[in-house]
Amino acid sequence: MSDPDDVMFSPTVKAEQTRLGSRAMFEGREWKTEIGDDLRQFLAVIDTFFLATASADGRPYIQHRGGPPGFLKTIGPRMLAFADFAGNRQYITLGHLKENDRAHIFILHFATQQRVKLWGRARVVENDLALMERLVDPAYRARPQRAIVFALEAWDINCTQHIVPRYSEAEIAPGIDKLATRIRELEEEVARLKADG
Repeated sequence: MSDPDDVMFSPTVKAEQTRLGSRAMFEGREWKTEIGDDLRQFLAVIDTFFLATASADGRPYIQHRGGPPGFLKTIGPRMLAFADFAGNRQYITLGHLKENDRAHIFILHFATQQRVKLWGRARVVENDLALMERLVDPAYRARPQRAIVFALEAWDINCTQHIVPRYSEAEIAPGIDKLATRIRELEEEVARLKADG
């Protein structure tokens, strides 16, 4: 397995870090290469991320991936996978992965202002029913077509700076339910006071 520092930072990137004074921050740092409980718990609530690939000649592409919470699943200590649902039928990611397996997963969780970056190699897996059974949530209505398996080489949690908090409907629903209950209680109390008065 490659040195995580070399996976994350090319020689040119390291030269820029040196030139701009940040290289010392990263030298000797123990980068994470395995999926621990912290990453597993984070992934359990994630319902969206971005997958970056590049063609053989280096032309980049970033694709949004979405699904039910936890659809990016851990299938080994250094292995993730997700069901690839039917989409716009451009198949850019699939084509890129046939000629260049290097990939990057970028996850922003706006509610907690967390940013997780995963470097690795990805491959497309078709016609593997056992794997698909592990990945697909039967309650989710989208039609899975194949799986994408991601071999993790390094990962990092970035700072929260400049991430503006945003909340999904599921994240704000408990607060709204609590407010709705309190409003009903107050309306009932007002009605009782009017009836008594």
